[in-house]
Amino acid sequence: MEISPNAKPPVVKILDYKKFLYEQKRKQKELKAKTSKVVVKELRFGPNTDEHDFNFKLKHAQKFLEEGAKLKAYVFFKGRSIMFKEQGEVLLLKLATELEEFGIVESMPKLEGKRMIMMVAPKKKK
Repeated sequence: MEISPNAKPPVVKILDYKKFLYEQKRKQKELKAKTSKVVVKELRFGPNTDEHDFNFKLKHAQKFLEEGAKLKAYVFFKGRSIMFKEQGEVLLLKLATELEEFGIVESMPKLEGKRMIMMVAPKKKK
């Protein structure tokens, strides 16, 4: 194996190729184990979600963000409830303001089909 090709004379090392491959594979496995996996938790709201239900889900959202998981909050409109788009947006914005100290809003509420979706990422720990 060539170690320093630009040197005069070039530096070369003799090694066992199978052992070299094994060590490379082991290093890659260690790097892969060190990487953190992103977990996405979901919260579902209706357009007419009541205050108590909202607070209950808010506590769950805070717990998820403290654990380091991303949060996907969405308001699901079924049937004619699509008329209450404004209520759904207000609900998600209220959730965003409540979660300011726990996470950062990645994407503002946007309507996709029958769902209005908002993503929240946890704040970095110091």
